Amino acid sequence: MAADNPHSHSMTRRALVAGAAVGTLALGAEPATAQRCPAVPLARSKGPLVWLEMDQQDIDEAYDNDVYAFNAKSINDRRVYNNQIARDLLDKPQRVAYGPSEIEKLDIYKTKRANAPVLVFIHGGSWRGGRADQFTVYAEPYVKAGAHFVVLDFNNVGETNGDITPMVEQCRRAVAWVYRNASSFGGNPNELYLISRSSGSHLSSCVLITEWEKQGLPRDVVKGAVLGSGMYDLKPVRLSKRSSFVKFTDAMEQELSAMRHIDRINAPLVVAHGTLETPEFQRQARDFAKALEAAGKPVKLVVARGYNHYEVGETIGHPYAVLGRAAFEMIKLDRA
Repeated sequence: MAADNPHSHSMTRRALVAGAAVGTLALGAEPATAQRCPAVPLARSKGPLVWLEMDQQDIDEAYDNDVYAFNAKSINDRRVYNNQIARDLLDKPQRVAYGPSEIEKLDIYKTKRANAPVLVFIHGGSWRGGRADQFTVYAEPYVKAGAHFVVLDFNNVGETNGDITPMVEQCRRAVAWVYRNASSFGGNPNELYLISRSSGSHLSSCVLITEWEKQGLPRDVVKGAVLGSGMYDLKPVRLSKRSSFVKFTDAMEQELSAMRHIDRINAPLVVAHGTLETPEFQRQARDFAKALEAAGKPVKLVVARGYNHYEVGETIGHPYAVLGRAAFEMIKLDRA
């Protein structure tokens, strides 16, 4: 199967569904490439294998994106700089509560279009950081193209005693709030989409496997999602040094691994990774996309050539690059 070039053709929800039905969607299967810092690691003796062909140092580095992204700080500096420009240009977002605690709020960047689609962004940060007001820069192109952009705030694992589950539940409550209240800010509840990156894509995947009918909501609350550089099976993550700040349990691993609950997913997905990401982030995306395809779910794998982990995330705010392009096509927004 050949990898999709994100610049080669357009993608619509209808095309995704039709393509999956006849098994025509192409999924990337190229050998994983990655760009280490430094490119050639120091010689060392390999220890006992922990996961696949990796010893403990290998898997620790495979879940440490800074090892494979020399420009992480520069990209963050760029985001801060451009975020301030966007904050000066856009109207102040409407900030509303979706839950009882102080952090359980979301920012709504409104478009002028009536009954507009709603794109919910779930931020990354290794489950340890990130706040809604840091991502105005992502909102700007969608608001101007005719979609509301909603950014969620939620706790991090340092505030939940190392437990990811409360974070997942917060994201689920927030999405349910958006669905139930979309009309109050001019949104169309039947056009609700997700976009995310990194640990945010893990949280998004958990939102996608929510059994909404138990809350009296339709199964297809989310009409589509763009997932960049995520983790969809927590087993190898649990074996890495991330276990030093996440208190993984068997129940957490099972319930919050979307790979194990493919049957619950009821929306077309775009799953993306960069060719310069860590081998594990690439494998996680490929394996998730393959599992979705095998289950007959509408999915497209985008393999972004020349992008590392942070560079893939940066494209959320760019309608002509990887994640932004996918979202514009999924929601059917005009780039003009």
